[in-house]
Amino acid sequence: MPFRFADCMLDPDRRELHRAGQPVAVEPQVFDLLLHLLRHRERVVTREELIEQVWGGRIVSESTLATRINAARRAIGDTGEAQALIRTLARRGLRFVGAVAEAGAAPSPAATPDPAPLAARIRYCRAPDGVSLAMAESGAGPTLVRVSNWLSHVEYDLESPIWRPLLSRLGAGRRLIRYDARGNGLSDRDVADISFDAFVGDLAAVVAASGPAPVSLFAMSQGAAVALAFAAAHPGRVSRIVLHGGYARGRNRRGSLAEQEVGQAFVSLMRHGWGDEHSAFMRAFSSVYMPSGTAEQVGWWCELQRRTTSAETAIRIRLACDALDVEALLPAVRCPVLVLHSRRDQVVPFAEGRRIAAGLAGAEFVAIDSDNHVVLADEPAWPEWIGQVERFLAG
Repeated sequence: MPFRFADCMLDPDRRELHRAGQPVAVEPQVFDLLLHLLRHRERVVTREELIEQVWGGRIVSESTLATRINAARRAIGDTGEAQALIRTLARRGLRFVGAVAEAGAAPSPAATPDPAPLAARIRYCRAPDGVSLAMAESGAGPTLVRVSNWLSHVEYDLESPIWRPLLSRLGAGRRLIRYDARGNGLSDRDVADISFDAFVGDLAAVVAASGPAPVSLFAMSQGAAVALAFAAAHPGRVSRIVLHGGYARGRNRRGSLAEQEVGQAFVSLMRHGWGDEHSAFMRAFSSVYMPSGTAEQVGWWCELQRRTTSAETAIRIRLACDALDVEALLPAVRCPVLVLHSRRDQVVPFAEGRRIAAGLAGAEFVAIDSDNHVVLADEPAWPEWIGQVERFLAG
């Protein structure tokens, strides 16, 4: 069945490619590469998959693969700069993102999970105690502040196969502001105060620097408690909040000996395996945070840790999070809140998400059918999850 896209037509049976009504001569491997991307346009195709399907698993150099990708783009009128039809997703692979029609079928919409790269403008603000905080701003529209969580790097996050799809969607039609909390990324790392109150002060400084208008907040994991504490103290500054995988009580405040022992075990492993993807810490860390994650995603997670902070600071952050408790503040949060939580989250129990929603007047709660603490763009739960986020923020 022929595929029609832009001004092109690719016929798999006749192995012909036409552009603007004229035949285009392409090498067999280039044709097969295009055909595979078209047939699997609903998802990202890894380089390893292309090598297996197009080259039969033979050893192929990066330069050979890049040459064939460039030839495929030229053949259909695309370029590596424009990437209007074939998009490269950093450290993930390729995806055909143009609108496609098959003979006898209605056109499929252009792919949307990974919009064009964000162009971040980085500036700095000061926390109440003088700590310098890096802020990244992109896009235009209503202001959405992504609350910093474990861990962040406002530059490197844009290369992430984990965070980039989310940041692209959050930044579509909005002014997206991200920041590195103290001890993280491009913010001051050598700081005296690593505490929950300091994290809330960091968010307050970022919101103040964003301008006088109320903002929406997007927060995950321990960032949820930071967002809720800020909203309770500054009700006029927050218009709505989206939370995912959050908790109001740290591990040491849940009355569970098992939870406390898990926290102690992680701290011990962190001391000896920080940033080493082959360490016992990283195997344990990735197995609970992203049990469905690919080797590439887990590898990036390790690299993020290495780039973002030291093991010593990471442990201080972890201990501060384990001790937090904002449950008493929940009745003071007056703005609309959407609470999402993965059903089989192994980092933060599903019950903790429900507990937050129950303590907030009128909050929405949505259970997500996922194993992952961070919902990934290539898992089945992603469309529902990101759809719920966008629906609520648009309300």
